[in-house]
Amino acid sequence: MKSSFLLIFMAVWIISGCSPAPSIDEALTQTVLDHHWETFISNDLEGVMEDYTEESILITPNGTYMGLDEIRQNFVNAFKAFPAGQATLTLTESLAVKDIGYILWEADTPAFNLSYATDTFIIRNGKIIRQTYAGVREDK
Repeated sequence: MKSSFLLIFMAVWIISGCSPAPSIDEALTQTVLDHHWETFISNDLEGVMEDYTEESILITPNGTYMGLDEIRQNFVNAFKAFPAGQATLTLTESLAVKDIGYILWEADTPAFNLSYATDTFIIRNGKIIRQTYAGVREDK
């Protein structure tokens, strides 16, 4: 009887107390958002990639990119679409709430305009682990 009680107690303790909720640093979420935006508008591929891990996933209308190699290729292509010195990107909104980051932005490039673009990020331990992107593109 004592061993059954001990097993039940241990199971409840493990389930409820062994894995405490992670601490969420909202200021760190904002820092990652700011870094990501600054490196993105600077076409700084290595800087942008510092924000991701091998477990990161980026979902866009054009595809889902998993891991560093696929996410890197997405940004190689993005930087071709937003050529440095020829594209104007404007950040309209940047919000950090707990581990969620949100940006709203627009862009004017030689080939197209983005009248509305948005990214949502899940940020943990200073890294983007999940991201979605959507935008309204009008070709010139």
